[in-house]
Amino acid sequence: QVQLVESGGGLVQAGGSLRLSCAASGIIFRRYIMGWYRQTPGKQRELVATITSGDTTNYADSVKGRFTISRDNAKNTVHLQMNSLKPEDTAAYYCNARGPYLYWGQGTQVTVSS
Repeated sequence: QVQLVESGGGLVQAGGSLRLSCAASGIIFRRYIMGWYRQTPGKQRELVATITSGDTTNYADSVKGRFTISRDNAKNTVHLQMNSLKPEDTAAYYCNARGPYLYWGQGTQVTVSS
C-alpha cells in the first residue's frame, strides 16, 4: 500500500519558518520525482517545488529564494524548508510522487498570520 504522510504544518507569524516533511512508503522512491503543491479554497492546486532523484530542483517563482526542497533517498523522505513566510503562503500543502504512477498525500495546513 502506497502512503505519503506529511507533517510539520502549523501556525506561524509572517517572517517565520516551517519545515514540512513527507515520508513515503510502498514505492521505489528513487524512481519518483517528489514535489510539494499547495491549494487554497476555491483555487487550483499549484506547484511549489519539485526534486528529482538526482537532486535537480524546480521552484515556483513565488517561493524562489525562500523555500528549499530536499530529499533523502535512503530514508524515503522529502522536505520543504520554508523561510520568510508570508500570509499569501497560507494553504494546504500536499506531497506528490510522480513517476510510474502518481500519488498524493493527505495534506498539511500551513497558516501564516500577519
